[in-house]
Amino acid sequence: MEIIVLLLFSLFVYAATSKLMDYKVFLVQMNDQPFDDKFSILLVWGLPALQYLIAGLLIFRRTLLAGLYGSLALMLIFTVYITLIKLNFFNHIPCSCGGVIKQFTWTEHLYFNLFFIIISLAGIVFHKWLRRNVKPTFEKIQLS
Repeated sequence: MEIIVLLLFSLFVYAATSKLMDYKVFLVQMNDQPFDDKFSILLVWGLPALQYLIAGLLIFRRTLLAGLYGSLALMLIFTVYITLIKLNFFNHIPCSCGGVIKQFTWTEHLYFNLFFIIISLAGIVFHKWLRRNVKPTFEKIQLS
């Protein structure tokens, strides 16, 4: 479970940080997306904030399941978007990714996202299994 959480946490912190480090480029890329430009500023700040929020949820035991579901939802949204790109639904789409990920082809990006969808699902299933099958490591103290 720790490996799943570490991979997801690293992905979201890396993605959010790389977007904010190259804010001007990210804003230009968002303005070049196939939706109204009035949403660009919201997405430029909102997307990294959401990625940091999901990473933060993954840190704590109480919020881990919410973080896993958030990760799954965000990766599904990105994957649907990439699938529409691959199906030529849009004319031209620049990658608004940062760092190493921006070097991916759309097919590589699709496989990358599918990998993170699978590990998000695995994390959810494993988390639920652990909650059902693993007893707490401490015993209740009975007062007589």
